[in-house]
Amino acid sequence: MRRGEQGSVRKLIAFDEDTFDKLKQLGRDQMLSLQDLADEAFMDLLEKHGVPADLKDALRKSAADAGDSTAKAGRKPRKRSKTAA
Repeated sequence: MRRGEQGSVRKLIAFDEDTFDKLKQLGRDQMLSLQDLADEAFMDLLEKHGVPADLKDALRKSAADAGDSTAKAGRKPRKRSKTAA
């Protein structure tokens, strides 16, 4: 969600001076705003922890999970071969 969009939430986050300076420089180098950097960072964090970022991702994950459980439930047990031990 971009700044100023309906439904956006504002939170205050504190950085030490060194970190803030590095973020500002990274923003300049990449031609991104601090908001863009924060959006990217939080999306990466959600992905890392398996949290869907939006409805499309949630549906895709749900369909994949349902497909895995259906495939596992439909499998026939493998017969063991009789071998002399």
